Amino acid sequence: MTRPAEGHDPQPLFELIEVEKVYMVRRPGSVFSTAKVGLPALDGVRLKIRKGASVAIVGESGSGKSTLLRVLLGLTRPTEGRALYQGRPIDEVRAEGREFARQVAMVYQDARGSLNPRMTIGALIAEPLRHFAICPETDLPARVKALLARVGLPAEVADRYPSALSGGQVRRVAIARALASEPTVLVADEAVSGLDVSTQAQLLNLLRRLQREMALTLVFITHDLGVASYLCEDIAIMYLGRIVETGPTNAVLNAPAHPYARALRRAAPEFFAPITEPLPGEIPSPLDLPPGCRFSGRCDRVQPDCHLSDPALLRFGGPAANRAAACFYPLTESPTAPQKRDIHA
Repeated sequence: MTRPAEGHDPQPLFELIEVEKVYMVRRPGSVFSTAKVGLPALDGVRLKIRKGASVAIVGESGSGKSTLLRVLLGLTRPTEGRALYQGRPIDEVRAEGREFARQVAMVYQDARGSLNPRMTIGALIAEPLRHFAICPETDLPARVKALLARVGLPAEVADRYPSALSGGQVRRVAIARALASEPTVLVADEAVSGLDVSTQAQLLNLLRRLQREMALTLVFITHDLGVASYLCEDIAIMYLGRIVETGPTNAVLNAPAHPYARALRRAAPEFFAPITEPLPGEIPSPLDLPPGCRFSGRCDRVQPDCHLSDPALLRFGGPAANRAAACFYPLTESPTAPQKRDIHA
């Protein structure tokens, strides 16, 4: 997949500009108090996703991946900052009609829960075809059959119900249903988690093939670095509501710049290799973040000035490297000047 030439910066498909999302919650332990405090789920997130890219958004539970996805798709309005689709506010685009819903399809983590158990598989796949008027009513059976074949399922599956299918088959049905609207963007939230290894491999091969054949823009939410490495060309790593490193997936995983990215890489199990010790300390509460860099309490490279301010996500390695890290003392080359903050995923 080609990247923009140096000096050429086309309009991104999706863009988040200094996005913050704060939820008002009751402070833990305040049983008798009705006062609420702000919980920052996202804090100053900047991200660009170009058309045709395959991007993995990676992080531990509670890092803000799902909130970022909801803001990106216009399902949640940011508290501060802007979320854009093709250069326009996402909420305006969604309010114009059904075109955005047709172009941007979603595969949910709970694929079985996203399917109506009272509808046959054929009816479930035909629903978006009919809703978006993709084809005449007489062509629906043939189109459903073709979509099932595209995701590797036999035609007779159309007469079954979701309860009669295995976990892997249900995920394939969810993908077929997402593809029914002929989208240009496919968003998948932990689409292969909870499955056995062989089924995961089959689905990852399917997604990678579909992304290439259909020239889809793929946004994949995962906590698995192995999945991100296999499926996605680019990666964005999140920690406590902020993106701490972005860049080409293989480059980031082979030579991480942020200490947290390195820790995640080391924690990924490998065959015939001992599992490394986990990160020291515990993830701080978003309600009580440490001063300065939010990773400073667990970082083995921490310096006194790390406690003074939270580092911005800055490019390094030149435009061709397309990498950025939010660290005052990165493991690789130092970031460039602040004016090059725009991040291309």
